[in-house]
Amino acid sequence: MIQGFKSAATKRVNILRGTPGASLWQRGYYEHVIRNEDDLQRTREYVVHNAATWLEDEYHPAGL
Repeated sequence: MIQGFKSAATKRVNILRGTPGASLWQRGYYEHVIRNEDDLQRTREYVVHNAATWLEDEYHPAGL
């Protein structure tokens, strides 16, 4: 199901951008199913920390 969504989203975005065949998803991206409260808490902490350090990330568009 996720693969189908990613494929459809990529095609639609590339149509709107006029960039046929361009990659949309971040390299190394993976899906993870959150299975319990501990996993949910770790995921929340990751999201907060990741957003807080985005400006310093080597892949931030401003630094490329």
